[in-house]
Amino acid sequence: MIIVVMGVSGAGKSTLGSALAKQLDWDFIEGDDYHSKRNIEKMRTGHALSDSDRRPWLIRLHQLITSYTVQHRNAVLACSALKKDYRDVLGHNITNIRYAYLCGEVRLFRERLKSRGHHYMPSDLLDSQIKALEPPEDALLVPMSLPTDEQIDLLRQAWAM
Repeated sequence: MIIVVMGVSGAGKSTLGSALAKQLDWDFIEGDDYHSKRNIEKMRTGHALSDSDRRPWLIRLHQLITSYTVQHRNAVLACSALKKDYRDVLGHNITNIRYAYLCGEVRLFRERLKSRGHHYMPSDLLDSQIKALEPPEDALLVPMSLPTDEQIDLLRQAWAM
């Protein structure tokens, strides 16, 4: 199984994804690690990524997911996956993919982004992500305000893991 923990920046994708993967003894994939240097620099300088900027990144992640599936390995991927088209690229021909959508109040996303200084994504770009977001219809909704252990319990119960 591949679980994609998705949502806008500051939702807690990496925190939940890495904790879930550790608890399940699965691999954790940090989607941000697969952005091109050009994309990272673009975001670092306060410019939102376009669909064409994201496409090679999504294809790389899809290839990685496919390799896990072919090897019958489980993984948790932290990835914004903001639009349906992006999720379609990620999940193309993958039958064992599930989406956990971290949702919450914009105020909480902003607070988290302001408190994290180590990431290249400036908080100013949050509005562009919120504007681009197409909430998924086929995802498990996970409130970002819940403690991580409760989020994990919710996922494990919903997907019988």
